[in-house]
Amino acid sequence: MTVPVVEADPGHAFARYLQCLADADEAAAVAVARELLEAGVPAERVLLDLVAPAQAEVGERWARNEWSVAEEHAATHISERVVAAVAAYADPRPTRGRIVMACMDGEWHALPARLVAEVLRLRGWQVVFLGASVPAAHLVSYLHRYDAEAVALACALPMRLPHAHRMVEACRRSDVPVVVGGRGFGEDGRWARVLGVPWAPDAPAAADLVADERALREVPPAQLDHLADDEYASLVKRRGELIDSALADLRERVPSVAGYTPAQLDSTISDLGYIVDFLAAALYVNDGTLFTAFVEWLVEILVSRGVPAAAVGLTLEHYGQQLRDFPRAAGFLDRSRALVGGLSAAGR
Repeated sequence: MTVPVVEADPGHAFARYLQCLADADEAAAVAVARELLEAGVPAERVLLDLVAPAQAEVGERWARNEWSVAEEHAATHISERVVAAVAAYADPRPTRGRIVMACMDGEWHALPARLVAEVLRLRGWQVVFLGASVPAAHLVSYLHRYDAEAVALACALPMRLPHAHRMVEACRRSDVPVVVGGRGFGEDGRWARVLGVPWAPDAPAAADLVADERALREVPPAQLDHLADDEYASLVKRRGELIDSALADLRERVPSVAGYTPAQLDSTISDLGYIVDFLAAALYVNDGTLFTAFVEWLVEILVSRGVPAAAVGLTLEHYGQQLRDFPRAAGFLDRSRALVGGLSAAGR
């Protein structure tokens, strides 16, 4: 295959690269990255200025219902192959200690973490990338067997924050410092600060942070005194009951639910569970904006798929009735219902 020469700028190659992903053309995508490398563009820039923003656009196209899950998976696989090709081309040799990189238990989107791992490798670290959804016990077992300068943990979804905190504490009990990153900790890292763990906004910042042992170990304590009210723990215990009651409520109030296909029903149950999980995470870090941001995102996704915003409002109302004895949760639900009401009034 003959591919036209690209300019030595990842930004100028972006449109071509994204078209390769859209066409599921792995060879052409790899060729775009290779040409940049051969033109003298540093491997780190190819990863961060080409692959990373393209993958973000892939996610946006899925969210807007422009791409199917299959198309998103195909594009992600190709980007993973491109990352591997860039790493093989650069072929860095380790000059520093070992860093263990892993995604939180339940996190299956590993490409962002893989990009961070490769940047660390390019900067001389010996990186062990454990991949997606690593259980805390398995991570700790690995740390007991192999020395590590630090652990880098990625979290893309805020609903995983309680799991993230447990993983951080497990690593620290093994006397290994931790740095975290990913959208799951908030765009400004606010929830990492609540959990008392160093946060890096991007791969270069993560590389700088793991090189500063003092910054890794001198962190303020977690700010979790609010958990004493037991709302979080009680909500988690009631998760299954809440989902079942919300589904029954929808069947009673929305007649069309009775005609759902098995796939539609599974999707609905998943969404009901996500609402509970994000509410639980908001309780864990005591920040209602976490929950309202999720609700706004969920409404956008569902509306793009033909589900009116009012349907989410019904579920929030039901959960509010079930959790009326949970002051913090009830407040978060009330604010989110007001948000959905505004979106419904705007015709969404």
